[in-house]
Amino acid sequence: MAETRDRSLPAEGYRLEIGAGGTSLVAADDAGARHGRATLAQLRHAAGAPGPSGEPTLPGCRIDDWPDFAVRGVMLDIARDRVPTLPALFALVDRLAGWKLNQLQLYTEHTFAYAGHEDVWRQASPYSAADIEAIGAHCAGRGIELVANQNTLGHFDRWLVHERYRPLAIAPDGFEWIGGIRRSPMTLDPANSDAFALVTDLLGQLVPVVGSRRVHIGLDEPWELAPERRPEWVDWLRRLVALPVMASHEALVWGDVLAADPALLAGIGDGVTVCEWGYEDNHPFDDRAAALAGAGVPFWLCPGTSSWLSISGRVENMLGNIAAAAGAGLDHGAAGILTTDWGDMGHHQQPIVSEPGLAVAAAFSWCAASHRALDLDALATVLDVHAFDDPAGALGAAVVGLGRVPRLVTPQVPNMSALVFPLLLPQWRVGRGATAGLSPEDLDAVETALDDALALIGRARPRRPDAASLLDQVRATVSLLRLSAHDARLRLAGDGSLASVPAADRRTLAGELDAVVSEHRRLWLEAFRPGGLGDSVAWFDHLGSCYRSGQADRGWFGPF
Repeated sequence: MAETRDRSLPAEGYRLEIGAGGTSLVAADDAGARHGRATLAQLRHAAGAPGPSGEPTLPGCRIDDWPDFAVRGVMLDIARDRVPTLPALFALVDRLAGWKLNQLQLYTEHTFAYAGHEDVWRQASPYSAADIEAIGAHCAGRGIELVANQNTLGHFDRWLVHERYRPLAIAPDGFEWIGGIRRSPMTLDPANSDAFALVTDLLGQLVPVVGSRRVHIGLDEPWELAPERRPEWVDWLRRLVALPVMASHEALVWGDVLAADPALLAGIGDGVTVCEWGYEDNHPFDDRAAALAGAGVPFWLCPGTSSWLSISGRVENMLGNIAAAAGAGLDHGAAGILTTDWGDMGHHQQPIVSEPGLAVAAAFSWCAASHRALDLDALATVLDVHAFDDPAGALGAAVVGLGRVPRLVTPQVPNMSALVFPLLLPQWRVGRGATAGLSPEDLDAVETALDDALALIGRARPRRPDAASLLDQVRATVSLLRLSAHDARLRLAGDGSLASVPAADRRTLAGELDAVVSEHRRLWLEAFRPGGLGDSVAWFDHLGSCYRSGQADRGWFGPF
């Protein structure tokens, strides 16, 4: 293939021509050439059978292509228990690069091996400095920027649970949260000099190892920080940006505090990019982006894969959420799209559940206009060709079908599926509160969808190296959803509580749960490090104890 450069093309752009005279690629730069070769590889893969020359016969075409956004990133949550093995992470990076994504952030709270803080990460199987260097090198070889992402104010519960660090919290004794739940301390006190010394130490260790000129310092959801103390949030930000280790770096911060109090925008100063996040398909990306643009503040928009707290994904929501972010970003001048994949409350969704969101993120951050008509049936086909390599065309439909399950039930809950509540918060009565309106007919529809998914994977033939695991992940997802539906059905026959379920039925549920947990453990260890598995399973262990006793602790909210 003839390959040349043309600097007049848009950055990262390319022109690919296939004709009787052969194939030629003209690129604006090295990134454009890499993207052009990726497109050619996709065309060859989709064409299937080889022609007389030994390669697939490709249709004649000319493709002029370039990205909508300079930054097209994915953020993986490795703090909520699940730290990928390096081979599993490298395989994902290869897939993301093939889809023309160009940034990876690994969200950490306690899963980097910080020197002097072994008591925090000892059981978490964290990444070492050598691991991060290896990940960075693998990413760089594929045109992906690895960016440090360490929360530095809120979400510090994995630190503050230790007596050594507890005095650094705003509320060392914990605080009242949502729904009568009492949480352990989560937020550092910005008035505490020792708290600032701690995060200074963490950034001083992590930032030089990662090497990017961008650093995500978090600052989202400081639950215990009273509204009247929000100016301290801005001061904390400015002090972090002024650290020597942050010199010449772009600081990325989450935008929720600034959205709650837009007057703070005037004080954030230079060198800061705001990452406006929201995970529902009706999130006001347009309004938030307009406000940031009007204030002259650089910003990215951050939708999500809608995988977490769903068991099976929420694909309708995910598609609308990512499309809205890309549209608002184009309209108001966002510099990037960062799509997040979280693991709240134990990371119980299987990795395959995130793949539709990652693929949609790649599509819309590259060219939103080309994908505005993308529907879920087309997404299933795209997944079979470009994610799962399933010539039977079945696995994509199974995964997308499972992702539709949360909308088969009447109760619709922001940022999660109602089917999660019986499993993770068994103290809450089914059919009331967040699950009000759930009916046996809803659960019938869920069961039908689960049967359909199993039928589809019965004929799926994925050719990815991890093909067997992909099919097992779908089966595990079906089993967990079936347990939730069975639990909910039994509770609806009573007063909604576990206490109203007969003991014999609870023993049956406990047996189903044992099988779910065994498979959860097995699949985890195929692709993730063992640290964190115990914390993930602790949610299921608690559910098992509730099945055995018929009682549930009203204040339960995880092993911490």
